[in-house]
Amino acid sequence: MTTRTLFATRFYEGDLGDPALLAELEEAALDLSRTDRAGRAWCKAHAYPGYTSYASLNDLPIRHPAFDDLRRALDRHVRRFADEAYLDLGGRKPKLDSLWVNVMKGTGGHHSGHIHPHSIVSGTVYVRVPTGAAGLKLEDPRLPMMMAAPLRRADAPEDARTFVYADPRPGSVFLWESWLRHEVPAGQAKDARISISFNYR
Repeated sequence: MTTRTLFATRFYEGDLGDPALLAELEEAALDLSRTDRAGRAWCKAHAYPGYTSYASLNDLPIRHPAFDDLRRALDRHVRRFADEAYLDLGGRKPKLDSLWVNVMKGTGGHHSGHIHPHSIVSGTVYVRVPTGAAGLKLEDPRLPMMMAAPLRRADAPEDARTFVYADPRPGSVFLWESWLRHEVPAGQAKDARISISFNYR
């Protein structure tokens, strides 16, 4: 008798490997959180727990050279992930579609479950991860179809769990296919968590 594992979901964990760039990105992110009036207004209107440039700025790689350096580094990671996920791109390279800053409050800061429509690969690079900051919670994409399925046992291996938690460190690069539902649970850190999220098409 044989039991096979089918329909695997790829999740990529890399490292930016550039402490100087991380420092530049942190400074740029904090500067945006102070000066982006439209973004601050959007965050207030939508009760976002901190600051995000998601709804206000769509030109960060043009606006600041650190974000363009990040784009070039991410291009390499995304190409590697697309290959490891066996994506048939017809000879084309994935292209950055959007990139935004998140400065999330340390205590209580969270982002509810969501997907990223209209893109093929999404991800986050972590710039500052204080003690107590929440990681990334990934959801089995089959969950809505499980109906009467029982819960998984506590000793289930990672590839059999309903939820998987990925814990980042400064410089971590997480990538996944954009249809994979994910969230950021509420954190308990004393300082803000800084990350930069992005979509590729």
